[in-house]
This record gives sequence, C-alpha cells and structure tokens, in this order.
Amino acid sequence: MPKFGKKYQEAQKLVEKQKLYEADEAVELVKKTATAKFDESVEVAVRLGVDPKHADQQVRGAVVLPHGTGKTIRVLVFAKGEKAKEAEAVGADYVGAEDLVAKIQGGWTDFDVAVATPDMMGTVGKLGKILGPRGLMPNPKVGTVTPDVTRAVNEIKAGKIEYRTDKAGNIHAPIGKVSFDSDKLLANLYTLIDTLIKVKPAAAKGQYLRGITLSTTMGPGVKVNPLRATGKKE
Repeated sequence: MPKFGKKYQEAQKLVEKQKLYEADEAVELVKKTATAKFDESVEVAVRLGVDPKHADQQVRGAVVLPHGTGKTIRVLVFAKGEKAKEAEAVGADYVGAEDLVAKIQGGWTDFDVAVATPDMMGTVGKLGKILGPRGLMPNPKVGTVTPDVTRAVNEIKAGKIEYRTDKAGNIHAPIGKVSFDSDKLLANLYTLIDTLIKVKPAAAKGQYLRGITLSTTMGPGVKVNPLRATGKKE
C-alpha cells in the first residue's frame, strides 16, 4: 500500500470517498485540499463508456479552454518561407524546418506542442518514433497540422488542450491552476465535458459519461456527478 504524507491524509479526510459531488462543490473542495507550496494544477479524469480497441469508439480531439490552463506553453512550428515568418510573428517559441528535425533527432524535445504545415509532414514524419510516444507528433485531427499557423499558435497559447482516450477509455486533462477563481475552473470543466458529449461516438452504447474525478497535483480525487457535470442546464 502506498504511504501518504500527513498533509495528504488531512486533505483526504475532507472528501467523502463514495459521494458524487456537484461540479461547483467539487471545484471548491479540490481548491481546499491543495496543500502544496506551489500553485498546483487542477486535473480532470473522465471515464467514458467506449471501447478504444475499436477505431469507431476512440475519442480524440482538441478544445480551447475559455480561461486557459495557467501554464506557459512552448510552441514549436515546422514551417518554411512565409509560413515560418508568420509563426514567428504570432509568438511561436521555435520555428524551423530540417534544422529542427535534426535537433530533435539529436535528442532535444524541450517544447510542449508541435505544429506543422502540411508540406512539412514528409520531413516531420521521420520523427514519429521520437515525438509519437511523447504525444508531440503534429496531427490534423487536433489541428496541429494546418496551413493556418497563426490560428494554431494563437489557440494553443490561449489554452487549447488535446484529449484522447487511453487504453481503458479514460481521458485525462488539465483545467487550470488552484489559484484560478472557482468560476473559471468550473467554466473550463464545463467546456471540456460539453465538448466530449458533442464528440460521442455513434457506436458507443449505454451510459457515456461513467465517471468524473477532479484532483490537484498533490491532492486526493473528488468524484463529480457525471449526470450533472455539463454547462448546459435544463
């Protein structure tokens, strides 16, 4: 059994393990149970009623959180010519082509998101074994392979996050920091959940939102009522 520190154990006492909290209650509670000296991230884990083994039940995409994640995102753009100048103009942290490919092949991966123009993918494809396992490979499904580098960089800097089901059908995503106002965390949570509902696979059967848990980096999980965790009220 894992051993938890005193602060975690005290925080855990504030949470009723079997209770399904209303979303606003859960947000307040995770803020209260954050005990670290740094500004912890607030994360959500969503258990979906899908079988990711089937291609038509995989859930993957991206969404721009209205209040961002509170994290400074380092964006790399693979582009040439005018598109490279465009990426630099809107604040991409690293811009290049074959030079960046060579640098990454040498072991450098000091960035958070990679964007590529379509014409660069033939070259970027060489990095699949390096970037793929790290979740850094540009992908048209999440908008990171695009000719519109201005929009891509702006959205990522504004708080765009990617989501995808793991092997067990779960999605893990950040929705902000403990220092965020509760209403901002709630708005980010609702935006993500509403987006997941919109992209529900037609092949998914039964209850789709099966479990939602909020937690901070160092804090205990707080279960949210999955039937009432949407921004769309009756």
